[in-house]
Amino acid sequence: MPPALHSALGLLALTALAWALGEKRHATGWKSAWPTAWPMVWRTAAVGLGLQALLAVVLLKAPGSQQVFVWLNGLVLALGDATRAGTGFVFGYLGGGQLPFEEPYPGAGFVLAFQALPIVLVMSALSAVLFYWRILPWVVHGFSWVLRRAFGIGGAVGVAAAANVFVGMVEAPLLVRPYLARLSRSELFMVMTVGMATIAGTVIVLYATFLGGHVDGALGHLLAASLISAPAGLMIARLMVPPDGSAPAETTDGPDPEFTMPPPEARSTMDAVVKGTANGLTLFLNIIAMLVVFVALVHLVDQMLALLPSVAGAELSLERLLGWIMAPVTWLIGIPWEQAQTAGALMGTKTILNELLAYLKLSQLPDGALDERSRLIMTYALCGFANFGSLGIMLGGLTAMMPERRAEIVGLGLKSIVSGTLATLMTGAMVGALTW
Repeated sequence: MPPALHSALGLLALTALAWALGEKRHATGWKSAWPTAWPMVWRTAAVGLGLQALLAVVLLKAPGSQQVFVWLNGLVLALGDATRAGTGFVFGYLGGGQLPFEEPYPGAGFVLAFQALPIVLVMSALSAVLFYWRILPWVVHGFSWVLRRAFGIGGAVGVAAAANVFVGMVEAPLLVRPYLARLSRSELFMVMTVGMATIAGTVIVLYATFLGGHVDGALGHLLAASLISAPAGLMIARLMVPPDGSAPAETTDGPDPEFTMPPPEARSTMDAVVKGTANGLTLFLNIIAMLVVFVALVHLVDQMLALLPSVAGAELSLERLLGWIMAPVTWLIGIPWEQAQTAGALMGTKTILNELLAYLKLSQLPDGALDERSRLIMTYALCGFANFGSLGIMLGGLTAMMPERRAEIVGLGLKSIVSGTLATLMTGAMVGALTW
């Protein structure tokens, strides 16, 4: 089977799986009344797949798109150099400054916490400045307009979904906080799903730094992944939790939230830099703590699994188990079967732990473990916050904003991990269908 056709069939299979896992399937089953139920299903699937395909073609195949990726890659390098200038000044050779000794091997002087992770601080400050200058809000509004027209969703859902491409899963709903309490169950699930299916701009450059030597134009691909996953998430969410029709969409006929967004918290550009840096510091410390704890827990689990009998001449490990479990899923999106266990281990790491560790593992794979096409597919499939750690962050943020809907939010929590994972898998399959 041609690889592109393989991925295209995977797209259809994932769409069918989302419907099969959905609520109220009796209302959209084969025996339901055709005039009322099935048009919504077909329209949702057609619009979702069509918009994903359009974005993928424009971002990956349009004339000049590769030049944009090259430009973005140069931006990553420039941000990395600027960050190392700061870390080298503060931390000396630990932060990338001149080494006082000769490296025994290339990369021996690299320290993750002092050389790679601090780029989160710089990106957080830059994001705060761009929001203060009202540049990012206008970009968010433009993308939300496309999503609202395509899916017929309300303004609050469109803005929150579009904002998730650039900010975190808690910051995005804050932009439309006055409207959250009026969201229907289906709309609330859309917001949660898109949050799980995308990553924040504050970490996107960090992940691009990890992948820089392994995936050409890594930053461009990660940005494209979040953009393509937004309509994928809306489609999956609507199939899994369809609107019941009992309550109107809260913002379809109401005022456009873009014009009532809260004003920037910062009072000046320098104030935005200071507040953005402070927010970035919290994220920076959380990432360091998370890495230490999760790597330690994985090592502890591996030690316990090593006590069990060997399988196929090798000790059991969490990575091998996750690879076996997720291999069929990664094969479905277009990964060759002989590489599916390696890709499955990455997908399992991303789901059980987080995408940061998964991207680190992807960057450390030996040559030949995944071919170039498979690396590209996995770059897209891993690009989302759908994991158990992020679920805790989302539940904490949304329940604080909507305490009266706590039970409903918690009830949709695990389902949002599934929907977010399906969305990023669809994005990987879409890229696979366009790559041969």
